[in-house]
Amino acid sequence: MKTFNGKALFLDRSDINTDEIIPAKYLTEITRDALAPYLLEDLKLEGFDPSQDIADKQVIVTRANFGCGSSREHAPWALEVNGINLVVGESFARIFRQNMFNCGMMAVELPAETINRLFTAFAGRQTSVETDFDARIITFSADGQSETVPFSISGFDADLVVAGGWVEYADANY
Repeated sequence: MKTFNGKALFLDRSDINTDEIIPAKYLTEITRDALAPYLLEDLKLEGFDPSQDIADKQVIVTRANFGCGSSREHAPWALEVNGINLVVGESFARIFRQNMFNCGMMAVELPAETINRLFTAFAGRQTSVETDFDARIITFSADGQSETVPFSISGFDADLVVAGGWVEYADANY
């Protein structure tokens, strides 16, 4: 199972689409690793510089409808090769969300009020995230302040995460 801990990158915008996660011009790359330098290259967000802000981050916290747009596995792959295995947001595009679980990664949906509280308390700070998968809780911490929030995941999606993704799950079960 992948890890879901690390430093958080806060992206304060809804509707970040798959073309902003990984631009379509890189979809001809033949390895996942080749996608790594282009993650969020086309994301236009005030104060965000992908060449500096992504390094050493393992978690993204964002707003609603993350991963909308074209349905492609390349978006989760680009996150994964950059060490980002957890995205926390208000909501996700259905196919993107399932592609995350199919890759053994997590797309955790939290209520808008909780996301607003996390942005208010932790955005712009060196925030660490620790996930207790078995207890279904995520703890956000910065400068002595912390907040623990529960999350839910379906049984099947949890099985995919534990297995490391759909291929590994299928290998073990079929």
